[in-house]
Amino acid sequence: MNNAADGAARHFSAAELESAPKACAAQGLSELAVHDDAFSADRGKILRLLQNAERDAPGLFVSLTVQPELIDAELCRAAARIPCSLDIPLRLRAAVGGHGKNSGAAPPLFDKKRYSGKAARLNAAELVFGVQLFYADTPGDSLKLFRDRLDFSAAQHPNHIDFPQTENQETAQTARASATFSGADVRTARNLAFACRTFYSAGRAVPWFLSVLKPLKMPPSAFFSDFSEWQRCSSCGFRSGFVPETAPHAEIEKMQLLFLAMKYEEKRLSELLPAVNDIVRLNGAFSRLVGENQESVLETSYHPDDLLSPEAADPASFHEDVCLEQCRVRIFAGSDGPDYEIL
Repeated sequence: MNNAADGAARHFSAAELESAPKACAAQGLSELAVHDDAFSADRGKILRLLQNAERDAPGLFVSLTVQPELIDAELCRAAARIPCSLDIPLRLRAAVGGHGKNSGAAPPLFDKKRYSGKAARLNAAELVFGVQLFYADTPGDSLKLFRDRLDFSAAQHPNHIDFPQTENQETAQTARASATFSGADVRTARNLAFACRTFYSAGRAVPWFLSVLKPLKMPPSAFFSDFSEWQRCSSCGFRSGFVPETAPHAEIEKMQLLFLAMKYEEKRLSELLPAVNDIVRLNGAFSRLVGENQESVLETSYHPDDLLSPEAADPASFHEDVCLEQCRVRIFAGSDGPDYEIL
């Protein structure tokens, strides 16, 4: 399937996918999204698609689902040569001897070492990648296991975390209540997923999310649980009709800042908020420059050199060690990419 700018779109059959980049270039389409289960498990077809995109449509952005076992050095090199995002399904495997409802069977398997190794390879190659998470679709799954997968996924620094079951009615039907995943648990997982979609993915939070979570001493799943309740009370939860992917990023950023202020005040960490707010707002301005070509001027409490340094990875230490320095910062597109200057 192809999604393009300016509302244009074309759908490709499975047989056409490898040659789709050339057709996209001919029609002036800017993005090719390939999320086909059979294609995602065929390493040869994936490599040929990436090679064809490099040759026939070098400016085309390719979003591609890839099964994790296919991630190797050759595939990473091919992906690094074009603008693209690799989306990795993170799914459970039913335990040997497991049964459908079986309250006493072993829980399904989840190989953290395998997935973290693939994520480390993608991060080392500086590739944009996302994770696809599912819940209540494997015998023996539970809300606890889903929270564990969500916490694990966020720790791998993916650019986005997707939940297909919250995005369309067809995939939503794969979530079923069971002896280990009650109907109430399914709704809780859905709300957690929607909160993550909003705050993390639509909020473009990957550069700073784990950093601002550190002083709160909360796992991501607990944070998203609280945010889902905040969304419900603010009329922007799952049932409200709010679609985070279509909201302006600046609107999501306002939500992030309001909720972070509430959590930091709740934890009696208000003194860290100037640093946290600067980190979120500065990174957000850079993301809007890249994503929407939108220049910004920000008033910050700290110098951007400090906010973009490794020290900002721990807001508590940053607050103790870095001096306040009021700045007026312009974010703009420089000759070598995104840049900033002090006004």
